[in-house]
Amino acid sequence: MSKIKPSKGAPYARIMGVGGYRPTRIVPNEVILETIDSSDEWIRSRSGIATRHWASDEETVAAMSIEASGKAIADAGITAEQIGAVVVSTVSHFSQTPAIATEIADRLGTAKAAAFDISAGCAGFGYGLTLAKGMVVEGSAQYVLVIGVERLSDLTDLEDRATAFLFGDGAGAVVVGPSEEPEIGPTVWGSEGDKAGTIKQTVPWDRFHNGDVSQLPLDSKGEIKFPAITQEGQAVFRWAVFEMAKVAQQALDAAGITSADLDVFIPHQANMRIIDSMVKTLKLPEHVTVARDVETTGNTSAASIPLAMERLLATGQAKSGDTALVIGFGAGLVYAATVVTLP
Repeated sequence: MSKIKPSKGAPYARIMGVGGYRPTRIVPNEVILETIDSSDEWIRSRSGIATRHWASDEETVAAMSIEASGKAIADAGITAEQIGAVVVSTVSHFSQTPAIATEIADRLGTAKAAAFDISAGCAGFGYGLTLAKGMVVEGSAQYVLVIGVERLSDLTDLEDRATAFLFGDGAGAVVVGPSEEPEIGPTVWGSEGDKAGTIKQTVPWDRFHNGDVSQLPLDSKGEIKFPAITQEGQAVFRWAVFEMAKVAQQALDAAGITSADLDVFIPHQANMRIIDSMVKTLKLPEHVTVARDVETTGNTSAASIPLAMERLLATGQAKSGDTALVIGFGAGLVYAATVVTLP
């Protein structure tokens, strides 16, 4: 018989507060067209993107995270000292170690909170939310801060016609805490590593370490290109539209609701065509508010869902207590979907 005492966590978990940060610089499509042969009409028709935000030197991954987190903590009505864990999802923190979460936890003023990074691409927020829910219910932390943050402008090849217009920067954060009712549903998540090549970094970091320049890509000026994100657009589009709609439906089923019970749909802000196709495939009723933040924010990977959630609540398009389906999907290929009650 085990001598270990059972955990004493909360019965359930909920999102208590949300915050977002968008860099001050707004970049229209006209700027992107300076380096690729395309048009504003083509970019809008293919992606729905009109503008995106790019970070300045001062708007670092840590700085953006702290701004978004401060808003989320205030919205939750708690203090930073009460945060028991900080989970950061990002692919654009370039120091291999230590985790950027440790710096963020310290600068926010937490009481030595557990802190770690996860790399799950555009599904990273869903992964972090699931981990946070587990910690709250298990009892290892009463309040968990989940951050999705990216500076994808650092990983964008501005000469790549297929991706140059897609990516933006920003940070979104939520506080997850105890609840007497189930307000974060079961997560439907997974990976399809056989499709890993459809979204990837162009060059691994060790290519720079071995000094073999012949293995490195060059730009139009003959200079070595910094690693960037590349993707097979059509393959990703088909996968997202057809397979992720199935995952979204599974999340509804797992939560014990139907699309008619939804108030809000917040998919990863990858592409407007993907969003609209998923809405059609899921047959969402007209009363469901759909996040389309991608138009002015671009694809911010792990930050896209909390940023879209924050904007919907701030503009009154969604309200506290609404039932929302959230789904993230991307590089890996990985995905995560769940139903939540909005804070």
